[in-house]
Amino acid sequence: MYSLPALARRVGQALVVLWAAFSLAFILLSALPGDAVQARYEDPSLGLNAEQISQMREVFGEDEPVLLRYARSLGGFITGDFGYSVSSGTSVAELIGQALPSTLALALTAFVLGVLLAGAVAITASFGPFSWLRALFRAAPPLLVSLPSFWLGILLIQVFSFRLGWVPVIDASSVQALILPALTLAVPVAAPLAQVLLRSMDEVLEQPFIHTVRARGASPRWLLWRVVLRNALLPAVTMAGVLFGELVGGSVVTEQVFARNGIGALTLSAVAERDTAVLMAVVVIAAAAFVLINLVVDLLYPVLDPRLRRAKKGTPTQPQEAQA
Repeated sequence: MYSLPALARRVGQALVVLWAAFSLAFILLSALPGDAVQARYEDPSLGLNAEQISQMREVFGEDEPVLLRYARSLGGFITGDFGYSVSSGTSVAELIGQALPSTLALALTAFVLGVLLAGAVAITASFGPFSWLRALFRAAPPLLVSLPSFWLGILLIQVFSFRLGWVPVIDASSVQALILPALTLAVPVAAPLAQVLLRSMDEVLEQPFIHTVRARGASPRWLLWRVVLRNALLPAVTMAGVLFGELVGGSVVTEQVFARNGIGALTLSAVAERDTAVLMAVVVIAAAAFVLINLVVDLLYPVLDPRLRRAKKGTPTQPQEAQA
């Protein structure tokens, strides 16, 4: 397990990454011409004069120097104050609070489905009963990786909603409204995860100790669950962490296809309105999801692989087949 200094170092590195993501987003948004107030309220159809626009810029702090705005924004994020939306005047924290639960429910459901699908594909491709079936499942991940999520979402709607009528499009319950978006996002999760897991399983199966385990009379099922998966799990866990972080901040297209009110819809609205405060909050939340998941994955490594625990204690490591 991680010692306290090592854990503190990892947490410190995570905080530096969050600060870097915040600073880069602030610099890029500040480099755009004009500001959020001008982009939103200088439309002649709104009938606002220059003095009123100037007052609004003062209210939202857009007339302050860049460094002062950066310090104020950074201090607000540290204390949990994300500011106010320029387009609606609503607290950004309130907008995030309304959108985040929908996105988290979608991301968690899609992640679980993706992990189950990836495991089924990888196991069938390595231990399937027929050679043609193993070859078919080996060819599936590269094909699934290339499928655009918006195309897959539209295809699922056409098949399961319009033709078969299994999932209603109108007046669907919360569970029914989650089925097709979760399937749409599960495929991009399952495909790369299955590729990594399958490649790792192939490497394990090529190791000399596998022949020893088989010579001892181990059944294919015992070999799979007690030896192969235990040794092939770490690369897949790393990939799973990265993919889940992408799900939290990268569901924009899927939420638009299925008209879900989540972080994706909020992001698109903020981009269209150039709502800097909302965009900054979304960037920080996405970065925090990546950092937190990767930190958890790092901390899980010694739990999943006893060899890492022994290495951290300074004792010689032994191959996993000795435990088989």
